[in-house]
Amino acid sequence: MMGIGFAEFMVIGVVALLVFGPDRLPDFARQAGRMVRQVRTLSRQARDDIRSELGPEYADFELTDLDPRRAIRKHIVEAWDEDEDASEEPRSKKNAAQPTLRAGEIPPYDVDAT
Repeated sequence: MMGIGFAEFMVIGVVALLVFGPDRLPDFARQAGRMVRQVRTLSRQARDDIRSELGPEYADFELTDLDPRRAIRKHIVEAWDEDEDASEEPRSKKNAAQPTLRAGEIPPYDVDAT
């Protein structure tokens, strides 16, 4: 839960109990629960509005897709996969076109390549 462990959660609870008191703490907890539900409802509505405005090709759109780190990672992975797919075919053609060296044969050397 957002990087908060059980011990931290207990400390927050004890501090809240000391600050607000045992008689007002349930009201604050109820208000916090309502606020979390409202934020979830608003985020779902925003996601649904964006999906409906963008059209059917974005039916699987999530709000987390707007995170720049995630978008960059997604494009890098897609480009990486495309490079692997494109490079697999020429390797097989290249290996088939070049004959294997016989025993004791010296491989070709290109002076300009080094």
